[in-house]
Amino acid sequence: MKGTAPGDPESGRTSGRPRGGPGSTTRETTGPDGPDGPDLAGYVRSLFDRLRGGELGAVPVVVSLLVIWIVFQSLNHNFLSPRNVSNIGVDITGPGLIALGVVFVLLLGEMDLSVGSVSGLAAAIFAVMNVNHGVPEWLAIISALLAGAAIGTLQGFFFVRLGVPAFVVTLAGLLAWNGLMLYVLGASGTIDLDEQGGVVALTNRYIHSAALAYGLAMLGTGTFLAVSYRDSRMRRSAGMAARPVWAIAERAVGIAVPAFAAAWILDRYRGVPVSLLVFLAFIVGLDFVLRRTTYGRRIFATGGDLEASRRSGVNVTWTRVSAFTVSGTLAAVGGLFLASRVASVGQTSGSSTLLIDAIAAAVIGGVSLFGGRGTTWSALLGILVIQSIASGMILLGVQTAVQYMVTGSVLFGAVVLDSLSRHSQKVHRLT
Repeated sequence: MKGTAPGDPESGRTSGRPRGGPGSTTRETTGPDGPDGPDLAGYVRSLFDRLRGGELGAVPVVVSLLVIWIVFQSLNHNFLSPRNVSNIGVDITGPGLIALGVVFVLLLGEMDLSVGSVSGLAAAIFAVMNVNHGVPEWLAIISALLAGAAIGTLQGFFFVRLGVPAFVVTLAGLLAWNGLMLYVLGASGTIDLDEQGGVVALTNRYIHSAALAYGLAMLGTGTFLAVSYRDSRMRRSAGMAARPVWAIAERAVGIAVPAFAAAWILDRYRGVPVSLLVFLAFIVGLDFVLRRTTYGRRIFATGGDLEASRRSGVNVTWTRVSAFTVSGTLAAVGGLFLASRVASVGQTSGSSTLLIDAIAAAVIGGVSLFGGRGTTWSALLGILVIQSIASGMILLGVQTAVQYMVTGSVLFGAVVLDSLSRHSQKVHRLT
C-alpha cells in the first residue's frame, strides 16, 4: 500500500516522460492543461493506469477511516461528539509523533523496535531530572531529547557501520533501554510530574478561538491549492504528466471538508488542542523535509535502491544513520507527550503496546515495509485509524482483547495490500 499525503502532487513519482526517439519534440502530457484546455480523458486514463499498476495512494486508508467513523457513530452517537473528537485529537499526539520517526526508518526498508522503550526512557530522564533533582524544565527536556537522539545514532551506527541487522540492534535496544528506564526510575517506580509545569500543559491546554480553528483549515486548504497548482505548472512545462486544475480543485475540496468539519467540532468543545497543533506542525515540517529537500530525496532513493544510490554519489552511510537518529529523537518527543497525558512516568511507560501502535500506524497509513514509499501524513492517517478503533470500542464497552484483534486484523490487511500493490507494480512495469 502506498501512502500519499494531502498535498502530495504526484506521490513522489512521475508518470509522464518524453516520447519518441532521440531528438523527438513530441511529449506525453497525460492530463495537463495544455493549450487546448484540460485533457479529461487523458487524466482519467493515467489515474486508472496508476490504480491498475498498484499505486493505490491513500484511498484504502481513507475509505477505511470513513467506514470506521460511520459504523461507530451509528452504534454510539457520542463517537463524533465534540468531546470525543477532541480527546482523539489529543490521544493521537504521543504515539503519532513516535510513528513519524518510524516512517523515516521504514522508508529505508528497515525496522526500529526500540522506539517504545526509548520514549519511556526519555520521559524517565526528564522526570528524574526535573522532579527529583530540581533541574529546570527546559534543560530536562533538552537532556531527554538528546538522549533519544544519541540512542538512535548509536543504533544506526551498529547497523550501518558494523553490519548488525537493524532488527537485532533495535530488539536488543528494546530490552536494554527498558531496563535502563526502570533503573533510572529507581525503587519508587512512578514519578508524578508537576501539574503546573510546561510538559503537563502540552496535552491539557487548548486555544479556544474560532478564528484560529477556521483559519488553520483555510490555511491548509489554500496552501494545498497553491503548492499543487505550482507543481502542476512545473511538471507541465517539463513535459510530464500533471493534474488538471479541476482535479486539483476536487482534491482541495476533499481536504477542505474534513478540515473545516474538524474546526467546527473542536470549536464547539474547548477549542484546538495545543498538542494537536504541535503534531500537525511536525507532520508539515517533516513532510517538507522529505519531499522538498535533498536530504528527503536521498532517504527515498536509499530506501528504493541502496546500491544505485551509493553509485550515484549519495552518502548512504550518513543517510541511514540519520534516519535512526530522527526516529530516536521523535520517540523521545512522543514520550514526553505521553507522560504529559497521564502527568506521570512509571514502569509501564513505553510499553510494548506503544511500539505496536507506532509501527502499525505507519504501515496502516501507507508506508511500505519494503522501503521507498510513504509520507509523514501516513503516520496521521494510521494513528487516526488505530485511535478511532480504540475510542469507539471503549464507548461500546468492548473488551481490550477484542480491540487488539481488530487492530491486528487491520494491520494484517494493510501489509497484505502493500505486498499485493508491490507485486502489481512489478507486473505492470514488465507489461
